[in-house]
Amino acid sequence: MQLDEKIFVAGHRGLVGSALLKNLQARGYRNFVLRTSKELDLTNQQAVADFFSKEKPAYVFLAAAHVGGILANLTDRADFIYNNLQIQNNVIYQSWKHGVKKLLFLGSTCIYPKQAPQPMPEDCLLTGTLEYTNEPYALAKIAGLNLCESFNLQYGTNFIAVMPTNLYGPNDNFDLEKSHVLPALIRKAHLGKLLMQSDWDGIRSDLDRLPIKGVNGQADSETILTVLSSFGLTPESIEIWGTGKPTREFLWSEDMADACVFVMEHVDFTDVAKGKKEVRNCHINIGTGKEISIADLAELIAQKVGYTGQIRFDASKPDGTMRKLTDPGKLHDLGWKHSVEIDEGIQRIYSWYLS
Repeated sequence: MQLDEKIFVAGHRGLVGSALLKNLQARGYRNFVLRTSKELDLTNQQAVADFFSKEKPAYVFLAAAHVGGILANLTDRADFIYNNLQIQNNVIYQSWKHGVKKLLFLGSTCIYPKQAPQPMPEDCLLTGTLEYTNEPYALAKIAGLNLCESFNLQYGTNFIAVMPTNLYGPNDNFDLEKSHVLPALIRKAHLGKLLMQSDWDGIRSDLDRLPIKGVNGQADSETILTVLSSFGLTPESIEIWGTGKPTREFLWSEDMADACVFVMEHVDFTDVAKGKKEVRNCHINIGTGKEISIADLAELIAQKVGYTGQIRFDASKPDGTMRKLTDPGKLHDLGWKHSVEIDEGIQRIYSWYLS
């Protein structure tokens, strides 16, 4: 990529997109075209077509997506598959139509089967049944990576798909109704500590920044306690969905961004497709290759946050996939490895949350 060529980062305000933009700026790239979701609705086919016709970006990072945790994936299944298919179809198609030199599509490791071998190599895609809880989202992402491969094969484009593992970092989503497990646990431990300390100023300040079910810091204490209790938060304990036995892999978002820019600068579709009789599974896992149980993660977060109360697990709630560890060997062979370990990352994200 040339430093002065136009780059479109779709979803530049989110966890992934903001990390990408920061990394690109640090490397000296300076010609960005950016739109918020209010300024450009990526599910709107005509709006996306008009945008590409006007701006003509040379490079595209497709980080925009409809995302959420296990509860959101369970309840909003239609939204997850429809919105993500719309976003992907519009951006990838217009990138081909308007001659984008290179596109990076960000998927998710939830594309792999529920009973995939551990760690999960790229070639295990579509070898088994998906995890039910996030199946619509996973199907959309599978369609996106196949769309990239298909345009490459038919039209000679250079569209690369990467599958990051569970991400966390600055600009994460801490909404208890929609967030992923790590930021949700950070906030639960923080609010649990404040409840134990009867720190009502701290509780109200937290709710004013990010209300829960419409309840902010101006509500009376009884209303606040009721809404916190509905998420398993009491002065004595915090509750977590599932048994705590599943293991997950976590990657610091700024490491993920560094890997993505590395791929855009050094890896072409021909590099990952060469030697294949049938060209498929050319996507690239981005991960650490290390895992931690949800129970151990909760204990580590409690330690970093300073929460000393009880941690309870609600086994009546779904666990999701029991293991979901990536095999990042392909990316390692290409020359990139992560740098931030989970212990350091949790301290960083809690400091960011407090600030």
